Amino acid sequence: MSNNLRLYLWLALAILLWVNYTTWTGEFPAHPAPSTVSAPAQPPNLANSVPEQATPGTAAATAPGTVSPSPAAVPLMAAHALPLSSSAPLIHVRTDVYDLEISTEGGTLTKVDLLKYAAEKGKPAPVQLENTESSTEYLLQTGLTGPAGEPHPTQTALYSAPQRDYRLGDAQELRIPLTWSSDGVTVTKTFVFRRGSYRIGLEYSIENRGASVWQASQYAQLFRNDPRTKASYFQPSSRAYHGPAVWNGKEYVQLDPANSDYQHYEADVTDGWIAVPELDFVSAVVPRKGSAYRFMSQVSGSQYALSAIGPVHTVAPGATLVLGQSLYVGPTLHTQLEKTDPTLTYLAISGWFAILARPLFWLLGQVHRLTGNWGVAIILVTLLLKLVFYPLSEASGRSMAKMKALGPRIKNIQELYKDDKEKLSRAMIEIYKREKVNPVSGCLPMILQLPVFIAFYWVLLYSVELRQAPFGLWIHDLSARDPFFILPALMAVTGFLQYKLNPAPPDPVQAKVMMVMPVAMAALFAFFPSGLVLYYVVNSVLSIAQQWNINRRIEAAARKA
Repeated sequence: MSNNLRLYLWLALAILLWVNYTTWTGEFPAHPAPSTVSAPAQPPNLANSVPEQATPGTAAATAPGTVSPSPAAVPLMAAHALPLSSSAPLIHVRTDVYDLEISTEGGTLTKVDLLKYAAEKGKPAPVQLENTESSTEYLLQTGLTGPAGEPHPTQTALYSAPQRDYRLGDAQELRIPLTWSSDGVTVTKTFVFRRGSYRIGLEYSIENRGASVWQASQYAQLFRNDPRTKASYFQPSSRAYHGPAVWNGKEYVQLDPANSDYQHYEADVTDGWIAVPELDFVSAVVPRKGSAYRFMSQVSGSQYALSAIGPVHTVAPGATLVLGQSLYVGPTLHTQLEKTDPTLTYLAISGWFAILARPLFWLLGQVHRLTGNWGVAIILVTLLLKLVFYPLSEASGRSMAKMKALGPRIKNIQELYKDDKEKLSRAMIEIYKREKVNPVSGCLPMILQLPVFIAFYWVLLYSVELRQAPFGLWIHDLSARDPFFILPALMAVTGFLQYKLNPAPPDPVQAKVMMVMPVAMAALFAFFPSGLVLYYVVNSVLSIAQQWNINRRIEAAARKA
């Protein structure tokens, strides 16, 4: 039985190592030498791009017989952002959630401040996504392009705007129209902001009053200068992925710039999106459903560009056409991501443990709605999970209580047969059979609850709803470590109490390892999110109470017998 216990312990350790290995390799693949990218001088020529049906109700036709372009026919937009003109006027927009700037050059989002999220807890500076700082340049560029030699409102075109400052005020919706005209074609590019929403509508109204047909394709580009940061064990959030990512219509793919397979990524995608996530925040472009888009990425050192280029539309003389897509710039709030596109929720929680993490977060959210405190929600959900696992824990606890009661007899057997391993093994098996106990049953609940524990880790680390969320007393941020290490100390104490309540392993070496384990675990989790340690401490306290009650009942029954 001693060998079986070792087997279970090694199995649990192997699972932990496997999870760590897969997480690490997923986030930190081998780093190849960065490639050098030559930026094209002009925006992409999409004359031969994929056709798309015109919006119903418009007098526009699509180009017949066109096919997907070759990479040579559709060069990626600049892998470094085309410089913005310092003389191009900026449009200032303020809503209840944004303070942002739109350049009239290309209608590019050049600055986005998230008013409801502080960059550092307790400080007034908000989280900033898009910006024009050279070291962290981050732009969301959009436009229309088409055959070479014809003017189009690309990211370099100059738009006119009726005013330079917009406020949402008490309204529910704010529309920012930008106008471009050339050769009888007028394009009105309109940004649509709604109260409380991080989804930004983008509409193109095209009116062709010229004498010839006009072809155009929508495109969007997320450009970023994103120097790689070194991951630190002392800051688990630093291990989170940040970089280009796509939904290719079937799965979520992180296009890690350090991975040579993704430095020149290219795919034709229907019902997909492109995004640049960074832990709790993201910028994403979501094309309309049913349209075939060409997704492309290109990397140059710490800079990368991720583009989505749509099908060609042909607008006949005298006809009009309305195109559009959705932008999402803000926190990875599950509800808002899902309203924009259900698959966007993969930006918040993805991977194998999303199967458990998603319903777990939903449950946490429902409890939080009742309590108003995420720490209290964690405690109550831990209690609910304990009730779910109660039958299994009860059976395991009874077995361990019987094992503890057998302790003196087992010790006598070990002393009697200490020089004969074979007889000792047979005697131990005999007493276990006679008393109907399983010495390894205590490991089973731990192994079964391990996935739930890991899912809790992902929920607490990657749910922006818990970012900077206070609990009470000294815990001001459940997504950060305990500033005074009080919870890790309680974790060590409760772990030691659990060790004392449970039967000591028959092997002296194993007994010493189990005695030191609580301190080792507390040290391991000292720098993890305090919400995760809170879950562990509450779970341990409930386990201690349950095991103490079981031990008391078993001892009482033994005295009566």
